[in-house]
Amino acid sequence: MVMSAIQQLLRKVQWGPLDYLVVDMPPGTGDTQLSVSQNIHVDGAIIVTTPQDIALLDARKGAEMFSKVNTPVLGIVQNMSVFICPKCSHTEDIFGNNGAERLSSELGIPLLADIPINKSIRQCADLGTPIVVEHPNSTTTELYYSLAKSVKDCL
Repeated sequence: MVMSAIQQLLRKVQWGPLDYLVVDMPPGTGDTQLSVSQNIHVDGAIIVTTPQDIALLDARKGAEMFSKVNTPVLGIVQNMSVFICPKCSHTEDIFGNNGAERLSSELGIPLLADIPINKSIRQCADLGTPIVVEHPNSTTTELYYSLAKSVKDCL
């Protein structure tokens, strides 16, 4: 079913002229990643992980798989890097700390962004409105714009 959806996405959608097409895929090194990298020209992959050891193992496998199929890994994004208390700004490393930074260093792949846990991200996603639209002047929006610029600079 997933493969059928990917084929439909890649072959049957009339995208028109695109500057970029971002495909969000499940973690790991499964058929989805292989199918995408074998069926279309991919300029680069971005590995998104959380700081947990198990997530970092998947991220490493994903980066290695893309490397084997000659898809450049542009960088790593660490999601849910820290929780920042909305009342006092205290930070807490709920899922561990610096996992993506270590992975970045070990693999020689740049760390593009550290995105903290933020309730507003989820709330905006649930409403179907990007946080960069709903909260254009927020720190989180600045992080996303910085990430977008970093990706663009890599291409």
